[in-house]
Amino acid sequence: MRVVSLVPSLTEAVAVTGPGMLVGATDWCTHPAGLTAARIGGTKNPDVAAVVALRPDLVVANEEENREPDLAALREAGLDVLVTEVRTLGQAFAELERVLVTGCGLSRPRWLDEAEAAWAALPPPGNPRPAIVPVWRRPWMVLGRDTFAGDLLARSGVRNVYADHPERYPRIPLAELNAAGAELVVLPDEPYRFTALDGPEAFPGVPAALVDGRHLTWYGPSLVPAAGALRAALRRPAPAVSVRPPPPKPPPAARRGPRPAR
Repeated sequence: MRVVSLVPSLTEAVAVTGPGMLVGATDWCTHPAGLTAARIGGTKNPDVAAVVALRPDLVVANEEENREPDLAALREAGLDVLVTEVRTLGQAFAELERVLVTGCGLSRPRWLDEAEAAWAALPPPGNPRPAIVPVWRRPWMVLGRDTFAGDLLARSGVRNVYADHPERYPRIPLAELNAAGAELVVLPDEPYRFTALDGPEAFPGVPAALVDGRHLTWYGPSLVPAAGALRAALRRPAPAVSVRPPPPKPPPAARRGPRPAR
């Protein structure tokens, strides 16, 4: 079977579970290391002609990560397109099985069982810590309602202050973020690459937890270590910055755009 993946998380899941099956992937598909599949453009702007030329039996996509016009063009070219929706951990597990077992005809992988067991073994979150979760700056954007990353954080003992916002990734002025009553700011390194020198200074007086974006926004084999790694990172935030220095220059590593789903 020949598979093209338009989603980094699904690329890793297919490549690890069915070696040799993946024939095409996006430019943002960085895992697993050494991936040799043909590159077919970005998640938001795939080269439809290049995908068709690979003659895939299946194209796997995601309703948030990919644009409907591109998926429609692939269907019009006669390709079978499987579109996933992942907004909770439970959905991630179900959709991964649908892609790998139903879509690709593979046996259910052991890593998927291990991921489910790792998250099920987490202790109850207890008294959740109110937090804001920026995913972009210039302008500031944060996690809002109904997001996969928000569900993982809730399971890890964090209450997203903007979880009830009508938008999924709202733009919130920095002054409003600082007045939101958060006791923690969670800063992932993707889609915007927040670092110890770029992000915490904007939230004086609030501890900052720098987290691996793969553990927060990817669904696939990374879910196995993510359960413990996220909880550990959130329990050991960096000390609060007391004074806000001048804003840093835009880092060259800031990339893609403000879409955290992977």
